[in-house]
Amino acid sequence: MVRHNNQLPDNLPQLQNLIKRDPESYKDEFQQQYRHFLSSLEVFALNPAEENKALDELVMFIAQVAQCYPEVCLQFPQHLVDLLKNHATTLDPAMRNCFVKALILLRNKNLIPALDLLELFFQLLRCPDKHLRTFLQNHIITDIKNMNAKHKDMKLNSNLQNFMYSMLKDANPKAAKMSVDIMIELFKKNIWNDEKTVNVIATVGCFSKLTKVLVASLKFFLGHDEEEKGSDDSDSDKEVDLKGALIQSRVNKKTKKRKKQLEQIKKQAVKAQKKKKNAPSFNFSAIHLIHNPQGMAEGLFKQLQNNNERFEVKLMHLDVISRLIGIHELFLFSFYPYITRFIQPHQRQVTRVLQFAAQASHPLVPGDVVEPILKTIANNFITERNSSDVMAIGLNATREICQRCPLAMGEDLLRDLAMYKTYKEKSVMMAARSLIMLYREQLPALLHKKDRGRLTEAQAELKPKAYGEVDVYDTIPGAEALLKNSKTIDLGSDDDDTDSHDGDWVNVSHSEGEGEDNDSEKEDDNTESDDDDDDEDVDEDDSENDDDEDNDNVEESDSEDEEAESEDDDDDSENEGDDKQSEENSTKKVPKTSKQKIVSRKNSISSISSKSSKRSQQQSKKADLPENAKILNEKEAAQELALTRIFTDEDFKRINAANLKKTVTNARKRPLEKDREEFVKLDKIEMIYKKRKHDKESRLETVQSGRSDREKFGWKDGRQNENCSKTNREKQKRKNFVMMRHKARSKVKKSFRDKQQALRKHLLHIKKMK
Repeated sequence: MVRHNNQLPDNLPQLQNLIKRDPESYKDEFQQQYRHFLSSLEVFALNPAEENKALDELVMFIAQVAQCYPEVCLQFPQHLVDLLKNHATTLDPAMRNCFVKALILLRNKNLIPALDLLELFFQLLRCPDKHLRTFLQNHIITDIKNMNAKHKDMKLNSNLQNFMYSMLKDANPKAAKMSVDIMIELFKKNIWNDEKTVNVIATVGCFSKLTKVLVASLKFFLGHDEEEKGSDDSDSDKEVDLKGALIQSRVNKKTKKRKKQLEQIKKQAVKAQKKKKNAPSFNFSAIHLIHNPQGMAEGLFKQLQNNNERFEVKLMHLDVISRLIGIHELFLFSFYPYITRFIQPHQRQVTRVLQFAAQASHPLVPGDVVEPILKTIANNFITERNSSDVMAIGLNATREICQRCPLAMGEDLLRDLAMYKTYKEKSVMMAARSLIMLYREQLPALLHKKDRGRLTEAQAELKPKAYGEVDVYDTIPGAEALLKNSKTIDLGSDDDDTDSHDGDWVNVSHSEGEGEDNDSEKEDDNTESDDDDDDEDVDEDDSENDDDEDNDNVEESDSEDEEAESEDDDDDSENEGDDKQSEENSTKKVPKTSKQKIVSRKNSISSISSKSSKRSQQQSKKADLPENAKILNEKEAAQELALTRIFTDEDFKRINAANLKKTVTNARKRPLEKDREEFVKLDKIEMIYKKRKHDKESRLETVQSGRSDREKFGWKDGRQNENCSKTNREKQKRKNFVMMRHKARSKVKKSFRDKQQALRKHLLHIKKMK
């Protein structure tokens, strides 16, 4: 039976709905539409610059229902791909957008391979259609992200990266710029965060003849770390205050909206808690993944010398080169004379140039190469003909350079700069003192004796490094702290094997100074005389008097202090009895080797030495030791401890505390930062002490700036528009009481007769107004 009112051939949305419900019943209608599409496509190919709305509707219709008839639509994607490849630039913009959207629909239904489609879209980036290029860029990033969501498809990624490598060399500037933007975005999203992506940008993007591609590539190597820090700061600003929300919900009125908001805050708090528990993921910045940093630095420096780009682009070159030199510790000696030309106080962005000079310094650069930069800074910045700010910036830059390359500073120049510690301007004085503090830690011999300060234990152990010398540790530095303040220390063997319990006894010898620091031994020693406490008090008083007499004197070692102590004690005890003197001599004249700790390889180190132990006791205890016992000094015992035991977090805390204690004195309560950062922060060079103004105008300015975000004090006006008029009742509240006194009297309770008269008067008034 033929249906005369059949509108399906013309009503494509209705046919699309019916096909999705029952594909088999409407297969003939779909084949009819598909044949119509093929014929229309041949006609459109004759004149592709003309818009064809009928073909537009047909293409979208077939793309929507293609998954229902995969055999019939097998060649449909290829027809669209061929049309876009052959007539990409001549196609009508509306038709081109239609074909692209149809292909994306087919890709979402897995009816077309991803590689073929993405290669086509990369070629379409050459089209002079900005809207289309932006649309394609977003789709490419989203599609690659979705493909690598569950697991990374290395083969597909490798093919796409190879294709992108060729696109970066494209002659079309728009296509090349879009390609590098896509690669950078995929790297930031941790999708293509491998070495291949970084090195493609380093070898092709950074040496492109197109300025936009060059700038985007240089910014990629400069800006990734700052963006990560900014994202971390933004995450920390958005912390959820669950406690405050619970208190508000308890006090405020209960509504559905507030209940919904509270549930949302609870979910965010749970999510934030899970995020904190997750292990931190360390993402190396792109500059660490470069295969040939030396070749890249030399190429960029040659490009910088030959090109005549804007000054901002030159600064980007200098920044990348200095980071490469500092992080990878490269040798590029021609870079330092080049950057010296820009070190002038009147130079634009001179603080950034100083920052680059500091970044390019590292311990492996010979001091003779960096020394001209320091002399240039001293001659151009640190002179009294300049302002105090310029001098302070020069001293700060000198400190940052010397922190990375201490051997660059000469003795004469350092002593001249140290004389600014008494300068009249506080900013210069503070910068000069920071330079002195730096060399107190690294090379105190270069300073004048009065500038070296008190000798700390860490400085006494410090040995000046020669050029290229590296500290090699055979044990954990500071592990000796675990041998102190404990009678027995468990070596913590994890296995219960019998072999681990076999071993020899080991004696550990201490110096007298370290033996006196043992507080636990002082508590456990019952035979210690009361005169020892008096002697310690005398020693403390003597040390205080010495500090008051001369602050510039260097502290003596612990062993020398102990010898002086013993001499003073002998002098003080001469007036007392011979018996007491003999007892003191027996306790004080114990040799250093007699104070020992016994290390057992049966997972314990036991101490048998005490300050007042006698030779007879030590000999009897030594007789108890096995015949194959070994006597080790403290360093060897610490090494033995590190080899036979796994340190816990508490052990490392004790080690860090002991190392920290070595670096401070009574005068200096805080140690210097010794760790060298990868990048020099601009604030460390521009950090200048400024004396605040104390006049009335400056104080009022700070007061007003503090009130900017604060609500107005007093009664809150509920009007939406502050400029609109107020009601009479609101105006009455601000009027004088004398004006409103008669109104207040009228509020007295009226009698029934008065109410009748007022109502009669009101009704008559209304009647007259009609």
